[in-house]
Amino acid sequence: MVSLLRTRVKGEHARVGFVELFFDLVFVFAITQISHLLIEHPTPLGALEAVILLAAVWWSWIYTSWVTNWLDVERTPVRLALFVIMAAGLVMSIGLPDAFGGRGLVFACAFVAIHVGRSLFMLWAAREDQILRQNFQRILCWTAFSGVFWVVGGIANPDHRLFIWLAALAVEYAGPALGYRAPGLGRASTADWTVEGAHLAERVGLFVIICLGETLLVTGATFAELPWTLPTIAAFTSSFLTTIAMWQLYFGAKHDAASDFIAHAEDAGSIARRAYTYAPIVLIAGIIVSAVGDEFVLAHPLGHAEAHVVAAVLGGPAIFLFGSSLAAYCVWGRWSLDRLAGCGLLVLLALAALMGGAHLSPLWLSLISSAVLLALAVWEALRPRD
Repeated sequence: MVSLLRTRVKGEHARVGFVELFFDLVFVFAITQISHLLIEHPTPLGALEAVILLAAVWWSWIYTSWVTNWLDVERTPVRLALFVIMAAGLVMSIGLPDAFGGRGLVFACAFVAIHVGRSLFMLWAAREDQILRQNFQRILCWTAFSGVFWVVGGIANPDHRLFIWLAALAVEYAGPALGYRAPGLGRASTADWTVEGAHLAERVGLFVIICLGETLLVTGATFAELPWTLPTIAAFTSSFLTTIAMWQLYFGAKHDAASDFIAHAEDAGSIARRAYTYAPIVLIAGIIVSAVGDEFVLAHPLGHAEAHVVAAVLGGPAIFLFGSSLAAYCVWGRWSLDRLAGCGLLVLLALAALMGGAHLSPLWLSLISSAVLLALAVWEALRPRD
């Protein structure tokens, strides 16, 4: 039988297939669902629930991206497997808004089906690759164990579900860090994860584009239903410029340098685990929170900014800047100090607004956050590259 694994050519990086781009469409819907959930429940509890669901959605996507890093997506069995995962992902996305209500079991079963089914498929697809097969034997053990928590949480009373799903996420996210250590199978070594770094970097970049695109969708849909007054036009412009600045900050020189660095690294698996598996979730959360903040500003651009508006409008860009600096640290071992400075400035302004020291309208808060992001984007584009 023809191998389902990619044929790696030294000096060339694997091309992202059209079926992978098609697969990503399901997650456009998922990100939109999470944004709307946070807009409707702008409370600390609502934020925590959104974080849990985002972490689960990201985990479903990034694991599949790791799998397609090894598999040849032009093979029919691989494409069929992706279509099945898409169907389960669509069910999972439908269950997101009421995951902590009446559809908790629907969400949990779809999530577990994706992870367990994907691992089983990889065991079959990689049956002739002993190292890869053993890796997915370990991964299957961990996904089956965490799956118990997901399903039990889906059945449990909604008051207890949050804590059970937090335990499930703890198991999920501990797996890669602990090398998927399993009884009788030992621990995996990142040196054995023959990852195609440039392909994985491109895949994560595409997910960031999904989130930025969702920001534009939410902003455009809201603006279309509002009267075109000067404040709403200014709010729309500020939102658009924020999205442009985030795109530039992510896809500037640092992104290309990171992609090249991991492509030529001796232990690409270790860098991929840090920089493209764990770190992006922070940056992505910042984009989603920023989209929620844009919605709040468009709805009420003038007047007093309530606490949840301040947290979203200034907190979203601050989280994005911290996440992008964290990603740089995960690749090169050093923080992006200019982005940390921008993050600190936004946090200080948010604290001043929350304590009553800065009486600014939501529109002014949005304009200031946009100015900070744009200034950083221009600074990094013009300064000498090291």
